[in-house]
Amino acid sequence: MLDFLKQPWPWYIAGPLIGLTVPALLILGNKSFGISSSLRHICAACLPANISFFKYDWKKEIWNLVFVLGIFLGGAIAMNLLSNPNPIEVNPKLATELAGYGITNYGNLIPQDIMNWPALLTLKGFLLMVFGGFLVGFGTRYAGGCTSGHAIMGLSNLQWPSLVATVCFMIGGFIMANLILPHILTL
Repeated sequence: MLDFLKQPWPWYIAGPLIGLTVPALLILGNKSFGISSSLRHICAACLPANISFFKYDWKKEIWNLVFVLGIFLGGAIAMNLLSNPNPIEVNPKLATELAGYGITNYGNLIPQDIMNWPALLTLKGFLLMVFGGFLVGFGTRYAGGCTSGHAIMGLSNLQWPSLVATVCFMIGGFIMANLILPHILTL
């Protein structure tokens, strides 16, 4: 059984399992799936400041914090018990392209050549980790949710704003990966 869990699951198993979270949350408690709102709940619980954005009854959303904690714990358990000790396999074409940018050490799915503490002090590291993180956070707030909330929950509820947001996420991802990131990696 453990060997089965260590293998990548095919899309036709993993996709429906992820998709079934939507009706489960709706049936069990009329809740919406999404992760980005949990940061707001944490800030509302921990910040004593008088900021109107954080003045709401965050205790009604405690289930979301428990859900995110479960994701974190599940990831930690999977990393310690189910991780594959072999180096990750990367498509040879991608490996050649990445080597052209000086990325040869993939670590545990994180390119160690550009994602490390010393790299944070370089222009490339700052752009990728700090500025990129800011843009992700800003975009999430501006779009009214994250990719999981819009693409999984919103699309399954046939919400027009979620369709627009998901299409924009995809277009932005293609532009970033194919047009902008190659220039940043050559810095």
